[in-house]
Parts: sequence; C-alpha cells; structure tokens
Amino acid sequence: MLPALVAVIALALLFDFVNGLHDSANSIATVVSTRVLSPRVAVVWAAFFNFVAFLLFESTVASNIAHGVKGSVVSLTVVAGGLIGALVWDVLTWWVALPSSSSHALLGGFAGAAVAKGGLGSLDLPFLGRTALFIVISPVLGLLLGAATMRLLMALFGKRSPHFVDHVFRRGQLLSAALYSLGHGGNDAQKTMGIITAALISTGHLSRDVHDRSVPLWVVLACHAAMALGTMTGGWRIVRTLGMGVAKLQPVGGFAAETSGAATLFIATKLGIPVSTTHTIAGAIMGVGSVTKLSAVRWGVANRMLVAWLLTIPCAGAISAIAFLLATLLGIPS
Repeated sequence: MLPALVAVIALALLFDFVNGLHDSANSIATVVSTRVLSPRVAVVWAAFFNFVAFLLFESTVASNIAHGVKGSVVSLTVVAGGLIGALVWDVLTWWVALPSSSSHALLGGFAGAAVAKGGLGSLDLPFLGRTALFIVISPVLGLLLGAATMRLLMALFGKRSPHFVDHVFRRGQLLSAALYSLGHGGNDAQKTMGIITAALISTGHLSRDVHDRSVPLWVVLACHAAMALGTMTGGWRIVRTLGMGVAKLQPVGGFAAETSGAATLFIATKLGIPVSTTHTIAGAIMGVGSVTKLSAVRWGVANRMLVAWLLTIPCAGAISAIAFLLATLLGIPS
C-alpha cells in the first residue's frame, strides 16, 4: 500500500507542476505583454508569490475537495485515475495553446473516476453544483470588476499625460502581478492538496471524519513548491493567447485586469470555492479591453476559450473514467 500511496502523491505533485506550467500564463500574461517585466523575471516573481500564498490562506478549498467524493468510494486507483485525466487534458490544451482550467480538469477527473467506480451517488452533488456555477460566476465577476476598475482609473488619471500614467502603472503592475500570483497559489495549490488529502484518507493515514481533518503541513509545502517550480518553467504558448490574443493592453489595463482577477480569487478562496484562475483573468482582460472599445476584444479567441471551458469537466472526467476502467481490467484493485 505504501509504494502505491507514494506513487499517487508523486503523480499529484506532477499535476501541480504541470498546473503551474500551464497556468503561469494567468499570473504573468499581462505583465509580460505590457513589457513591464521580461518573461524570465516575471516567472520568478510569480513563482515566489505562488509559494508564499500558504501563509495567507486557510486550507478551506482543499478540505472541500477532499470530501467532494464520498469517502467510501475514494481509493488510490480513483485518485490516480482522476489525476491522469486532468494531466492528459492539461497537456492537450497546452499543446494547442488554449487556456483551459486545470482546476476544473482536476475536479472533472476526480468525479469521472469516482462515477466509474460508484455511480453518480458517489458524488457530493451540491458541492460540485456550486463549483460548476462558478464556471460562469468567476469570469463574469472578473469581467465586471475589470471594467469597473478600468473606468475608475480612467476617471482618476484621464487628464494626466500618457507618459505619467505609463510610468505609474509599470510600477503598479509589480504589485498587481504579485497579488494575482498570491490568489493563484492560494486557490490552485489547494486543489492538489485536497486530492492528496483524499488519498491519505483512503489509506487510513488521516481520519475520515469531516470535522476532524486537517491538511498536513508537508502536503501544503510540497504542493506550493511543485506549483512554484512549474510556474518558473513557464507556459509561453498560453501567455501569447491570454496576454496578446484576447486584447491589447497598456500597463494601466494590465494593472486593472490583474487587480480585478486577484480580488475575485481572494473572494472565492475565502468562501472555500475552487475556481479557475484561467476563467478569472480572461474575464478581467475582456472587461478591461471592452471599456475602451468593444472591438478591442478579439471575440473569436474568446469563443475558442469558451468552448475549451465547457469541454474541460466532461472530457477530463471521461479520460479519468477510461483510465480507472483500464486499471481494473489490468487487475489493479479499485
């Protein structure tokens, strides 16, 4: 049992690494596209704040994910199947440069493997329903906050010279990128923390009692470190799509988008809701871009992203279900 548990934890940390690589674009796309930081410096900046996020946020999201599937159904094979589905979907969307949600890929994968084993009754449907609702809420909230923030900044700085505004918000983007990276690390790393917690519960290393459960410190540190390392590796294919393909931004727009996205992530993490950092920053960029001119947003790119978002949960779930069924056919205990 112990070697299998170690293998599943390693697979989970690999997913966290890929998540950091895949979603590093979310933290640095605007600060790179506005040329405030070079790509190399930007990923180090984002990785640092990804890692230290555990100092600010409680592990509410991780705890919720850990009991999103009924404990009686959770096994190492279910967890591994879920991780495989999420990893495959992440790599596929990274390859075609689509900023899909690693978060929803993981949730869809975990749910798909659980359904393959125990049917729909194995799921905490209210929790998954709230999470699915935030597929719509998080980009819309990011869009509204992005538009409102941009309008406020235009009202405050509209009469200042472009050179002054550019100078101020080049510095301001260092702060907004740091805030967004904190929100990214605080919400996204917790999803893998929840998956590892579920694996520990299934093997008896943690209590099954929902009210007597905490995420071990070593799990917290390992997940944040894996994500930070992935972020440092970078994801330039998706940076181009998010930072340059959705809307062309100046530093003031980058500041507005990152700050609005960070606020959305902070709210969701406080509520214990796993949300997509990809959805959030993409919505914020659209909101900022639409303030100056609706045609500034490249809606064709946005439509491609929307299709990827809608496909993520069912596709990751299907891949995970297949992986689980293949494992059982090979004689691996379910």
